[in-house]
Amino acid sequence: MKQIITLAFLLLITIPATFAQKNKQRASAHETVKNSLMSVTYGRPNKKDRVIFADKGLVPFGQVWRTGADEATEVTLNKGCMFAGRQVNAGTYTLFTVPGTKEWRIILNKKLGQWGAYDYEKVKDQDILDGTAQVSKLDKAVETFTIELKEDGMYLKWDNTQVFIPVKPFN
Repeated sequence: MKQIITLAFLLLITIPATFAQKNKQRASAHETVKNSLMSVTYGRPNKKDRVIFADKGLVPFGQVWRTGADEATEVTLNKGCMFAGRQVNAGTYTLFTVPGTKEWRIILNKKLGQWGAYDYEKVKDQDILDGTAQVSKLDKAVETFTIELKEDGMYLKWDNTQVFIPVKPFN
């Protein structure tokens, strides 16, 4: 009898965890990019002939976006810096953006391990940064969402859109 109860208990614990994992399987390739100041881990969705940034695009203007695919993008700062014009201490943060036609809102949030931006409204009180970044048009469309780190900051590129987020260590 003890074995049956133990088995039932194990099944009760294991089955919900298995379903939760299946619901959160990654749909896109993932990458971590690094430089001496930071590292960024993000999902890399593809354009696939879709309209990406538009009022009724895959990533609608004015709505919080996880800035990639699957899990929300995470940024680890190795030291304190100016990020999108605001002071940020060293640490790991979730990156959200709110796309717009001329500028994007840039948000860093303390809550890690988020899936997408679905629960952002529940954790927005943990924002540590709310800044802006400028948008520019690319001459050639980028098929796969890409984050590049350079000496002057972070570049987000997808479709015909590029967003530059200045990142500089404290002086």
